Amino acid sequence: MRKATVISGDIVSSTSLVLEDRAMLEMRLRELLGALADKFETFGRLIKGDYLECVCKAPQDALQVALAIKSFVKSIEVQQADSRKDNIRIKLFKTHGIRLAIGYGDLPRYDPEKGIMDGEAVYLAGRLINQSASTHDKERVVIKNTLFFTSHEENLNEQFEPIMALLDILLSKATSRQSEVLYWKLMGKNEDEIAEKLGISQSVVNQHSTSVGWNSIEKTVEYFAKTLKKDIQ
Repeated sequence: MRKATVISGDIVSSTSLVLEDRAMLEMRLRELLGALADKFETFGRLIKGDYLECVCKAPQDALQVALAIKSFVKSIEVQQADSRKDNIRIKLFKTHGIRLAIGYGDLPRYDPEKGIMDGEAVYLAGRLINQSASTHDKERVVIKNTLFFTSHEENLNEQFEPIMALLDILLSKATSRQSEVLYWKLMGKNEDEIAEKLGISQSVVNQHSTSVGWNSIEKTVEYFAKTLKKDIQ
């Protein structure tokens, strides 16, 4: 497998979650990876319960998959912690959910049946996630960005950097319910299907969809896919 996109993700403030929520989160993430494999033919794996890696069979699907991951994690409801410091960090989890980096490059060693993914795309995404880790100022945790694209092609990096920054801000303002609606939209469900799944009316789904900026998100996903597909060809 040559040109590929690998998504690396690190859950924000996972160690501040209560034990039950950490176990629940790991279970939900495994379910998510299964759903993404069914929808996009991705191969994903979870490492230590709070770090994931995901290879997109079609590299141009990477942004749609990444946003599906981010909106899914942000839709998860968690408990309050016992300490003030942990509750501050849990608030960051509710705001950002997960840091995600899309790495675009070669992937010469790839065998999903044996769980092997190794190459430039993996290293690019993983390195960027490590570099973007939270900074701490006494008790204050500072998170600047949580959505990234990286490659060795500077023209692509320049095109996608502002897009990632804008999407990052947009999703950080989304509520849990808006994130849930967005997840199902990204998974290809229409508003009637989402309404049935969530037990709400279609008009409420539409309201959440509008509030989260679905029209802009959909156009951005299409632009990313078109641009990357052109580069691959």
